[in-house]
Amino acid sequence: MLPSSVSVSASGDAALRVASALDDREAGWRLVHHLARRLDALRVPGVECVIPTYDAVLVELDPTEVFAERLGALLGELISDIDVDRPLTASPRMFDVPVLYDLDGELDLAAVAHAQGLEPADVVRLHGEPAYVVRCLGAPGGSPMLDGPPLPLPVPRLPSPRAHVPQGVVSVAGRQATITPAAAPGGWPLIGRTPLTVLDLGAEPFVPYEPGDVIRFHPIGRDEYDALRGTRMAPR
Repeated sequence: MLPSSVSVSASGDAALRVASALDDREAGWRLVHHLARRLDALRVPGVECVIPTYDAVLVELDPTEVFAERLGALLGELISDIDVDRPLTASPRMFDVPVLYDLDGELDLAAVAHAQGLEPADVVRLHGEPAYVVRCLGAPGGSPMLDGPPLPLPVPRLPSPRAHVPQGVVSVAGRQATITPAAAPGGWPLIGRTPLTVLDLGAEPFVPYEPGDVIRFHPIGRDEYDALRGTRMAPR
């Protein structure tokens, strides 16, 4: 029997979506990530991929190897044993990310500031204030999905997405923030660039952070940006 802390639903013919039903968002986030890590560690036959997000985890399965009903029973057992108050990571790693903010008007910082009723320097200051917990990994290339900076209003997405967003841009949208590890189309407003290399296909893992780690941003100038360009992103 499934605990009341989650809901489970089919997602097509070959996946189950397990969503937190807890009112406490932090506890719900910990629940789905603890579950994802347990499933990864167990290497359950028939489970093809486990993808945790902010409050849910998608469990992709091979229906020729495992029935959804049997997997649902296993999920119930695993969830019952999870302590949602236990930190996801006992010793989170800290990442300091230098950013050349868009004070020259090449990107979207001025537009973001105007929509917030702020000056660009205010957006830079607010973006650099929090210690951002990596909530999950997103597209493209394992982007670190973060809660957004404490701006007065949610940040609207661009009315027309860009066909090409280069790697290393720092962006915000809604109440979220991220870094783009790999070039891809995108509709988030871009407020700066980091000189660090985030995605390394020759490394294991491809990105250096995982959910539960912490990222902080700080401003740098053009000379420092040029000096740091290509440096691999690494914890303190």
